[in-house]
Amino acid sequence: MKLDIVSANRLSDGRVVYLAHGGKWSENIVDGRSASNDEASAALLGEAERAVADSLVIGPYLVPMTDDSGAFAPIHYRERIRQLGPLA
Repeated sequence: MKLDIVSANRLSDGRVVYLAHGGKWSENIVDGRSASNDEASAALLGEAERAVADSLVIGPYLVPMTDDSGAFAPIHYRERIRQLGPLA
């Protein structure tokens, strides 16, 4: 099943953040809103681009996720490092 969330960096402190409900940004990946098809993913990314225009975040992009035994996790190792840090 396709599942995407949006990640970016917060401009105020550079932290990795995820687009959450209500247009908020969270440092916790589990708060990230998910999209299960291309249209919904594009809508999430469009919302994130508005946050760029409002100078809240920079560099938003879609992060493909997988269902890892009921726990959603990023597919790419790069995203796991961004989420947990380099020593995780």
